Amino acid sequence: MKGLLPYRLPREPSTPRIRVAQVQCFPSLHGPGWRTLSGPWVSAHAVCNHGFVQGYVAGQASAAAGGRVAVGFTLEQVTVRRGAAVVLDAVTCQIPAGTCTAVVGRSGAGKSTLLRLLNRLAEPASGRILLDGRPLAELDVLALRRRVGLVAQTPVLLTDRVLDDLRVGCPDLREDQAAALLERAGLPAAMLHRATAGLSGGEAQRVCLARALAVGPAVLLADEPTSALDPHSAAAVEAALNDLTAAGTTVVLVSHNAAQARRLASEVLVLDHGRLAERGPAGLVNYLREART
Repeated sequence: MKGLLPYRLPREPSTPRIRVAQVQCFPSLHGPGWRTLSGPWVSAHAVCNHGFVQGYVAGQASAAAGGRVAVGFTLEQVTVRRGAAVVLDAVTCQIPAGTCTAVVGRSGAGKSTLLRLLNRLAEPASGRILLDGRPLAELDVLALRRRVGLVAQTPVLLTDRVLDDLRVGCPDLREDQAAALLERAGLPAAMLHRATAGLSGGEAQRVCLARALAVGPAVLLADEPTSALDPHSAAAVEAALNDLTAAGTTVVLVSHNAAQARRLASEVLVLDHGRLAERGPAGLVNYLREART
């Protein structure tokens, strides 16, 4: 952790405790104003008040208070490089508001990189990305991540107990509300008081989804959200994503599962070796017609 300035936060015993080591290594929390947190534990309330965990899981207060305005993206000649390799090559497209857009293609096509661009976990080497007509580069990164939540393929849990994890971005979440969120994500309400350390990878992934749902982001980025799930649990997650788009949330889904993309998405972007090979309505995209899964 060299080069990071210690930052002391008050302890508040009534709120969940977050492991500092996990928060420090959680990439979506990094950004302008990032500081390490002194001591082995810090209260979730204190972290949220200082904007760190909010960058990943906090929703918009305005959405809760006065309804949601659908949020859409525009990418203009976006290129991403890693060393000499071109990961995304001059991608231009629109991701419409209030619908589900699936990003599909073979492994290594640049799908997860595109997803990470949308809440500035990655930055383009050239080109620009706009959110509702405003360049992402002009937006405060933490404010952006309050609007644009991410459910990563590799789950990161921040506390010792499932209920506390759901309360990270929403400290006043009632137990009955938390139980309902778990069920939306395909988990039993009885898991609320389980230790996060004992969860399987699939269970942890669904807890992360429930945590994101707790704060109602305007956009949900979902990177292979059902890849580690059994068919019954995957169906529950898909139903939750459908509910989100029905309520006006913009969902951007990365999936290797062509059948899932056909079920969930209105629009599809097909990447091939970093280039946008095809785009259009899910029922008309050749990639999905030809895929067997």
